[in-house]
Amino acid sequence: MMNPQRPQSPARYPSKVNTMAGDAVPDVQDRSIGDIIRDIHDLSTEQIDSILNYQRQKGVRFGEAAVALGLVSGEDVVFALSQQFHYPYTPVEHYVHPELVTASQPFGTQAEAFRAIRSQLINRVFNAREPKRALAVISPESGDGKTFFTANLGIVLAQMGGRTLVVDANFRNPRMHELFGVSNASGLSGILSGRQEDSVIYQVADIPSLYVMPVGVTPPNPLELLERPAFRMLMTELLRRFDHVVVDTAASSLGSDACVVVAKCGAALTVARKGRTRMNKLTELTDAASGVASAMVGVVFNHF
Repeated sequence: MMNPQRPQSPARYPSKVNTMAGDAVPDVQDRSIGDIIRDIHDLSTEQIDSILNYQRQKGVRFGEAAVALGLVSGEDVVFALSQQFHYPYTPVEHYVHPELVTASQPFGTQAEAFRAIRSQLINRVFNAREPKRALAVISPESGDGKTFFTANLGIVLAQMGGRTLVVDANFRNPRMHELFGVSNASGLSGILSGRQEDSVIYQVADIPSLYVMPVGVTPPNPLELLERPAFRMLMTELLRRFDHVVVDTAASSLGSDACVVVAKCGAALTVARKGRTRMNKLTELTDAASGVASAMVGVVFNHF
């Protein structure tokens, strides 16, 4: 029913391979940065020697010397480091949606903030001491940045190496397929309505541990679909197959979908927009979600 689909990744960086079960994992942790950079740009022996000479003369690292000589770019060095430490990274030459900051700018301040949130969630939700739960991300209003938050949280969870699935359950305004560049011809709505659909989970290019389930065809009856027992059964199956499951939801101002999703996921986190979200709306949503969630993680204030 749910066969992961793999988008074609550009082939400029041949040492990158997918790490699904059965795929070979390259032994790159013992390779030097120089070896990886040489493979990326197919550097000649003479070019390698010039880098080594510059490195000895200036007392700098190999990557810094290569950049100073104009043989590689700073992005190439960052990519080489990501390969050495098995850290999924999307090079700038590959298109990535501007909102996916943790993929395109994995060492920036926004990515660091997401990693800090990830650490708290691992302790509160995704840990072996607690029953396994999916995390529903909810918000009071459209435009709070909930989908942006959900997508980037999925990325930083996948960057740890665990199989992570981002589910788009926002039937009112689905966007995950746009952010991750996957097909939206089929997805969650088809499963919940009982249609036989083979391609509903897609692997994200350049992040081997990350998968996306889009909404699919937008249904005319979203709340009724989400309330069906099939949704709880689906979440149970997904939690068996993935280490982390994060679910995007519709804003509560658009309907009661969010609390229904929270009840099926078990855990919830609220996103509010600083300077915009009204406290009474935030309190109403948080109280409602707390009544159906086994774990109400807290509130994240988004500022943009």
